[in-house]
Amino acid sequence: MQITVIGGGLSGSEAAWQAAQAGCNVKLFEMRPTVPSPAHETDYLGELICSNSLGSSLPERASGMLKEELRIMNSLLLQIAEETALPAGSALAVDRHAFAQRITQTLEAHPKIEIIRQESTTIPDGPAIICTGPLTSDTFSSALSEFTGSDHLFFFDAIAPIVNESNIDFSIAFRASRYDKGTNEEGDYINCPMNKEQYFSFVDELVKAEKIKLRSFESDIQSGVKAGAGHYFEGCLPVEVLATRGVDTLAYGPMTPKGLMHHTEQRPYAIVQLRRDNLAGSLYNLVGFQTNLKFPEQQRVFRLIPGLQNAEFYRFGQMHRNTFLYAPAILDASLQTKKRTNLFIAGQLTGVEGYMGNIATGLLAGINAARVMNQQAPFILPETTMLGSLVKYITQSTQKDFQPMKANFGIIPALPKRIRDKRKRFLAYTERGLSDLQSYLNQNK
Repeated sequence: MQITVIGGGLSGSEAAWQAAQAGCNVKLFEMRPTVPSPAHETDYLGELICSNSLGSSLPERASGMLKEELRIMNSLLLQIAEETALPAGSALAVDRHAFAQRITQTLEAHPKIEIIRQESTTIPDGPAIICTGPLTSDTFSSALSEFTGSDHLFFFDAIAPIVNESNIDFSIAFRASRYDKGTNEEGDYINCPMNKEQYFSFVDELVKAEKIKLRSFESDIQSGVKAGAGHYFEGCLPVEVLATRGVDTLAYGPMTPKGLMHHTEQRPYAIVQLRRDNLAGSLYNLVGFQTNLKFPEQQRVFRLIPGLQNAEFYRFGQMHRNTFLYAPAILDASLQTKKRTNLFIAGQLTGVEGYMGNIATGLLAGINAARVMNQQAPFILPETTMLGSLVKYITQSTQKDFQPMKANFGIIPALPKRIRDKRKRFLAYTERGLSDLQSYLNQNK
């Protein structure tokens, strides 16, 4: 029994592992380094392009609930993420190099997985899982368009800059976690406080800064696109776009001083947080500062942040095109394509957004592909689970403007009885979902 997995990102790596663990021989195709991508920096499988955070691990948070479900279902990538974790308060952040390196080494060592470093240009005739993600090559995009009979939907994604810790001015910046909920006494984040005058000056320069001009294929979206054409995904808006929504938008968003004000003698008007990006603690990324400013402008404007006036940039922020399909017309709740039961699609290509959502759909597709190969019914998870509700959204949505969706409690069916306390209500969602998942798995072994 052989399954082809196309794409070695988060979803493809998890899918390959799950299918192999179920006894299938897997051929995993990854085009890098033969065909480079515009955003990746290494040839490792599972490389994180944007943030190094996989979201909150708290059970009363949607990403925390999803992690608990993946733990029950034996996710490889969640295990590796926890093994390569960095201090980040209640969030699961990883050393991106160690994380991707460990994934690559683990898959290379699996006796049932063969990794093939070449671009796939056609959709295989046999059992396969497509996980080519938001940076699907032009050649394979054409093959997908021909197969689906549907135009792709585009949105733009932006990544935040990374600076060296050694050049941060700690006579201004300080270490702390919001509400002191860190993993160590010193605090997991570096914080750069601004007074009102500094903040308004910063926002003014940010809005005026010169941006990178989009290439024609990114700005002139083809006709017939159902939604999302030429727009940023709301959950990944560049900081300069956020700033145009109102002068205080950032101060009440990614730069809010809440939970940190007691660490400074003078009450800050806004705070820029930096999160550790590698195990050595030498690199930090600017939280919420994904951007499409020109590189010299990034250096000029972000050095206006108190404490970063001498910042050395390890990586500048950048923007790239993300591609996803109109999943309701293409996929069933098992992640099988409607046209072919032996072909699955997983990851960001389906319209699921966020690292954990990508890993989760890869896990489900890998398990289901193996089950179909073994003549078993594929899993269709209860909609009370976070993964089940995500898959239901992307496969059954009837919204006119279909958009990518992250894990959130808003897509899960309501509880039988209303719980007024928000935290208790979210914990109840999690407890119900995990119980339903365990029962489902016990009944469908």
